[in-house]
Amino acid sequence: MTEKLGELTRAQARLQGLLDAVLAISREMELPAVLRRIVSTAMDLVDARYGALGVLDRDGEGLAEFIPIGLSEQQVADLAGVELPHGRGLLGHLIQHPEPLRVADIHAHPESVGFPPGHPPMLTLLGMAVTVRGQVYGNLYLTDKRDGWPFDANDEAVVAALAGAAGVAIENARLYEQVRASAEQFQRLLLPQLPDLHPFSVAAVYRPATPPHHLGGDWYDALLLPDGVRAMIIGDVIGHDLAAAAAMAQVRNMLRALVYDRGTPPSAVLAQLDHTLHAITENPVTTACLARIEPADRAWTLHWSTAGHPPPLLLTTDGHARYLHADPGLPLGVDLDQPRPDHTHPLPAGATVILFTDGLVEHPHHTLDEGLHALAATATAHADQPLDHLCQALADHHPSDGRDDLAILALRTPTLGG
Repeated sequence: MTEKLGELTRAQARLQGLLDAVLAISREMELPAVLRRIVSTAMDLVDARYGALGVLDRDGEGLAEFIPIGLSEQQVADLAGVELPHGRGLLGHLIQHPEPLRVADIHAHPESVGFPPGHPPMLTLLGMAVTVRGQVYGNLYLTDKRDGWPFDANDEAVVAALAGAAGVAIENARLYEQVRASAEQFQRLLLPQLPDLHPFSVAAVYRPATPPHHLGGDWYDALLLPDGVRAMIIGDVIGHDLAAAAAMAQVRNMLRALVYDRGTPPSAVLAQLDHTLHAITENPVTTACLARIEPADRAWTLHWSTAGHPPPLLLTTDGHARYLHADPGLPLGVDLDQPRPDHTHPLPAGATVILFTDGLVEHPHHTLDEGLHALAATATAHADQPLDHLCQALADHHPSDGRDDLAILALRTPTLGG
């Protein structure tokens, strides 16, 4: 009786472990994370010392990817320079015969080809195919139980159940990647091709957020206006989904039409946009910066207004970077009755104006001032670079945590005689 109760307890524990493993796998959405989670949870279920997942190539004849788990740093170092398995020996046997495989002595199996130099010793093996939509996606390999015993029928049964859940998780992750790629492509299509603003040079960069957000409401725009003035626009619709991206497109198109149609100051354009959005949409709160580059005595003037947005960054020919701090006004969609301020600042020849969204500088463990200081330092270090290289450097070395999408728009005035 006591022995039967012990068996029942162990069976319940294994079932609970399997349920926990399935839930752990299903929580992952990124395919690389899903694959690693499959291996680690399988190892936990049968108390295996080592585990790996071999992903089949397109022809299903060899391994396109091999994901090992359980090797120590020293074991990884010992295998430095050794190619990952291609799918021969016992691995190849499982590829050609995708049925569950239990081996008590790897070296004694007739199809074993041994291990490469530096490979840790392994004795027992449990192999299991992972299928997605009825086709073999790869094989799960588990070696050496920590208790020293060979894998048994119970181990095989629980890993087989996990492999079924793994196939569903892999398919979900692949679908998620397809949807994400399509959504990111959709968002990039919403962003404009920058026009020729000669004699000014202009460049921009957009980067989606890191998983799980990806999408967002950041955008930029630049226009040559009927009066010959150049306009720069950058904005951020609050949110991290398709709704934010769709709202961004609506706000951007409205603002583009207002900027092009009206010769009014930036503050008046933003005020009109705020009233229009309030009257005909239910868009979320949005921040924006609208700037005009206006001629002024052989040079230019930056005339701008912001709606709760980070200040412009001005980079001069001597490499000095400074923020044009001024009253930012309220974000769009907050209070229609509050006045919107305008600001002006002279732009010398060869100066660079950089507009950006907060996704470039915000980090939960750093103050905003620290992020702004780091961005200015990066701009200074790359001040002599072509404008597109400067924008790429700012995006590549941003001080944020990457959890928000980011946009950068930069304009450079011509040099004297340029």
